[in-house]
Amino acid sequence: MNIPLIINIVVFVGLIFLLAQTRKTDWSLSKKVLAGLVLGVVFGLGLHLIYGGGHPILAESISWFNIVGNGYVKLLQMVVMPLVFVSILGAVAKLNQASSLGKISFYTIGTLLFTTLIAALVGVFVTNNLFGLTAKGLVQGAAETARLTAINTDYVGKVTDLSVPQFILSFIPSNPFAELTGANPTSIISVVIFAVFLGIAALNLMKDDAEKGQRILTAIQTLQSWVMKLVRLVMTLTPYGVFALMTKVVASSNVADILNLGGFLVASYLGLAIMFVVHAIILTMTGVSPLKFFKKVAPVLTFAFTSRSSAASIPLSIETQTRRLGVPESIASFSASFGATIGQNGCAGLYPAMLAVMVAPTMGINTLDPMWIASLVGIVTLSSIGVAGVGGGATFAALIVLPAMGLPVTLVALLISIEPLIDMGRTALNVNGSMTAGVVTSQLMGQTDKEILNNEDEIELTQHH
Repeated sequence: MNIPLIINIVVFVGLIFLLAQTRKTDWSLSKKVLAGLVLGVVFGLGLHLIYGGGHPILAESISWFNIVGNGYVKLLQMVVMPLVFVSILGAVAKLNQASSLGKISFYTIGTLLFTTLIAALVGVFVTNNLFGLTAKGLVQGAAETARLTAINTDYVGKVTDLSVPQFILSFIPSNPFAELTGANPTSIISVVIFAVFLGIAALNLMKDDAEKGQRILTAIQTLQSWVMKLVRLVMTLTPYGVFALMTKVVASSNVADILNLGGFLVASYLGLAIMFVVHAIILTMTGVSPLKFFKKVAPVLTFAFTSRSSAASIPLSIETQTRRLGVPESIASFSASFGATIGQNGCAGLYPAMLAVMVAPTMGINTLDPMWIASLVGIVTLSSIGVAGVGGGATFAALIVLPAMGLPVTLVALLISIEPLIDMGRTALNVNGSMTAGVVTSQLMGQTDKEILNNEDEIELTQHH
């Protein structure tokens, strides 16, 4: 081990200890997360200024920092499947009648797909009308060629070979235990379907044999409380995870690549900003103050931004919806679970639409043709069902949309250098979309707890009930 590497690790550990001192204060989780974020940016900038983007010592230092950053994301991914399973199971088992289950699903999925449709239109508008971006002149270097090869091996066989009926069939779990391991891109939807059927079976059992039904219900509630204790345990580590992830992003970003593809980066973030405004308008229309909403969901968006994983954000999303926004657990569980795989506004809406508009002119297609835009928006919206809610979900979406529009997938590889920077904003938008869907559904069904929603005091997410 060399001296600079040891110094970097010692400083990193020292900053984690500094961050740990916030536990002795009465700071809310959002303040602790913000402290982790700021500390990560400052430390990352310092490392970047000393070493530059691709220095071997920096790369080795980051691999040590990843123990905290990636370790935290893995811990959250560890609780995702048990949480989705028990949340949906509990939500269905507590419903008095199965008809409200249909309403919750209809409103939640409807909101997610509607906002994805708008996101696709925003992507077309920003790329076409505001920036006039095309794929012409983008260079394919060694890194991009390697990325294209990896895409062809990892994704293309899995994605483009499936017809629409086969794709829909892939949601239905033939082996629920395999799906609980997250074996497939659509595993979360499969687990939701399995939990819904188990929940309906519990409802039927209660009608036929009240005593056994009650025992099942008690067992589900006990399991739910147990899993929530696990979730809160992992969530206390959020500030440290955010600090490590942010350090890595800032320290390893390459300024030359950012400047080279700056137009696409700026266009992407403008599109994301427009979509946040769209969410705010939808919330206002359903009687919720956007300012209040964004203040309460800030820690979740910060985590989604730094982790780049919609699925890993599910625990934070459910907690925030129920404890800060007054959304019932049944609706929060559905919107967070569906939102991680269906209708992701950033990864499955905005991004594939922008890529299609950039590639089309190189194939001699007129991107201002209303029929072409309509078919693109339709394909983007439909293909957003079942996009994996983990890092790489946007690539998955693009590889469904581009071939469906008769376009080559090469551009996906050419944007590799700035992909992580854009993915951060996209993931935050995805998670915000799922929480917006939860609040909208709760408002439309008249089930929002107004006392919690209007409470200005921050509820500490990691405290006990």
